[in-house]
Amino acid sequence: MPVFRVPVLHMPVFLVPVLLVVSLLAAGCTGEAGRGLELTVGGAFGARPTVVFPDGRPGPGLQIDELTTGKGARLEPDDVAIVQYTAHVWDGGRNRLVDSSFTRGAPAAFPVGALLPGLDRALEGRTVGSRVIAAIPPGDGFGPNPPRGVGPSDELFYVVDILGAHHKGDAVQARGGSLAGVRVTAGARPALQVPRTAPPARFAAKVIDRGGGRRTQAGRLVVVQYAGAVWESRRVFDTTWTSGLPKAFKLGDGGVIKAWEQALVGVPAGSRVLMVVPPSYGYGAPGHPAYGVRGSDTLVFVVDVLAAY
Repeated sequence: MPVFRVPVLHMPVFLVPVLLVVSLLAAGCTGEAGRGLELTVGGAFGARPTVVFPDGRPGPGLQIDELTTGKGARLEPDDVAIVQYTAHVWDGGRNRLVDSSFTRGAPAAFPVGALLPGLDRALEGRTVGSRVIAAIPPGDGFGPNPPRGVGPSDELFYVVDILGAHHKGDAVQARGGSLAGVRVTAGARPALQVPRTAPPARFAAKVIDRGGGRRTQAGRLVVVQYAGAVWESRRVFDTTWTSGLPKAFKLGDGGVIKAWEQALVGVPAGSRVLMVVPPSYGYGAPGHPAYGVRGSDTLVFVVDVLAAY
C-alpha cells in the first residue's frame, strides 16, 4: 500500500509476526481463571491485564478460552480485528512478556483469515467486546522458524481484548465534492476525477463530508478506505476499494506520508477527506517506483475514515 512509508504498524521487526499469533475468544470478568489453562487473568476489558501463571509449562496442543463474551459484531474471514493484547512466552520459568499493544500506546489491527493457523482458529466467530486467552504451541504458531526473541520450542500465551471489527467492503456513505479542480464522486466507492491542468504547487486538504464519530488523534489507530492517483496521468495507483479490505495505521509516528499526518488528525469517523499532495508532502525525491510514482509527481488521495481508536 504505497501511502505507507513503513508497514501498517510501526514496530520492531520480530514483533510483527508475533502479532499474528494472538488468539481471541470471548467471556468473563476481572480475576477469572482460564478454564482448563489453570492460570488467572486480571484487569478490566481494554486495560493492561495481569497474568498469574501456574507452576510448570502448559499442556499440549492449542488451548483457547473466553473470559468475557462481547455483544458486538462477529469476526469473519477478511475482517480487520482491532485488539489490545499482551503476549508471553510460557516456559514455566520467567514466562516473560515478549509483545504488547500497550507498550506502543495504540491498539493493533489483525487481518482475520490471513494469520497463523492458531490465531485464525481463535479469531473467527468471536465477537467484539470479548476477552480471549490462548496458549499456542509452536506447531500452531511459528513452527521451527520463529522470529528473533522467540525460540523454536516456545509456547506463547496471549490475552486479547477485541475492540472492533471492520468487514470487507465497509464504507462511508459520503457526499462528493471538489478541491483545486479535483472532483470526487458521492457514494460508498468514490471515484477521483483529476483535471487536465497543471497541479497546484501547494498541499491542500478538505473534509468534503464530515462524520459524527470519534475524532482521530496523533498516536492512535485509524481505520480507512482510500484511493490514490497520480495527477499528471490521472492513473489510480493504489486503492483499497478494489479488494474492499480496510487498512489500519497509527497516526503521528512517521508511518504515513506527511500529507496524511496533517490532513487526518482530528477528523471524526464517518468523514471523507480529499487531498492534493505535492512531492514534498508525499514520497519526496525517491518517489515510489513500485507503484510508478516519480519523485516529481503530485498525487491526489480520497480517504474515508471508518473508525478511530
